[in-house]
Amino acid sequence: MRILKSIFVLLLLLTYNSTQAQYTEVINSNRPGLSESAFSVGTNVVQFEAGAFTVKEEHVPLNYEVSGFGLDFSVRYGLLFEQLEISLDGVYQNDNITFNSASVPVEDKRSNFKNFTFGAKYLVYDPYKNAEEAKPNLYSYHANRSFQWKSLIPAVSVYVGANFDTKNNPYTAPDVEGFSPKVMIATQNNFNGGWVFVMNLIKDRIGSDFSDFQYIFTLTHSFTPQWVVFGEAQGINSDFYADNIFRFGGAYLWTKDFQLDANIAFNTKDTPSVFNIAFGASYRLDFHQDKKIDNGNGNTGNFKKKRKRDKKTDDFDSDGI
Repeated sequence: MRILKSIFVLLLLLTYNSTQAQYTEVINSNRPGLSESAFSVGTNVVQFEAGAFTVKEEHVPLNYEVSGFGLDFSVRYGLLFEQLEISLDGVYQNDNITFNSASVPVEDKRSNFKNFTFGAKYLVYDPYKNAEEAKPNLYSYHANRSFQWKSLIPAVSVYVGANFDTKNNPYTAPDVEGFSPKVMIATQNNFNGGWVFVMNLIKDRIGSDFSDFQYIFTLTHSFTPQWVVFGEAQGINSDFYADNIFRFGGAYLWTKDFQLDANIAFNTKDTPSVFNIAFGASYRLDFHQDKKIDNGNGNTGNFKKKRKRDKKTDDFDSDGI
């Protein structure tokens, strides 16, 4: 209850800040990686992100293996003003763990939520808020493709949330039960040429004996307006579990509100080894009504209406009136 009150107080304090539009013409999904973008989905936008993944692990020293599947989801909503987003996130896993150390293998079936979290994210600094400064140089192609030092300054957001873990959960540490806080700092750099770098620094299940620290670094590159590829490194450090996991994959923008994605994940150790294959999708319900931002090329999303107005003007002029 104290955690929820703290989140509510934080939201009230944040309402005193000025707003700046973050809404984009196409869906802004955190998939296909695990990192969180620094930006919100935009006010009055409801976004669903979900996926399914295989589970394949093998622990050589302890001589056991795990196989199964999992589902992950995220529901995001832009609340009150542009910088604020609330979200509900979860990861559910169902698997069989087989112990091969005995003469006869022993198998145990497991299932539960590995994570179930509610929280809020707020953009505290946006270096891209002045759209006029981000407009391209219409007279120089090379100037638009060259590296700009100001792009090293990232957008920064903070996240505060609460985990809920059930008793006797096979995927959590022994003393983890009930509610526990989670905090995160998320940064994002947008570079020329379609490159984006996202960094998350996370402190999870604060207050437990097995609280963990995580980092997630994600680099994405868009080849076309529809296709994007990514590489990601995730580090986990706690007394209960420690690992370094790498992911590679891509996403395809089917429509401006619907995205498909796929990736593989693996590590480089055998305590245990990890190899997962994941597929997912993101979809948004767009009820945003505020003025859309200029994305740097003069397109505010009203080009269809503008063409109609221009046509009416041309017809009006042609009548000689």
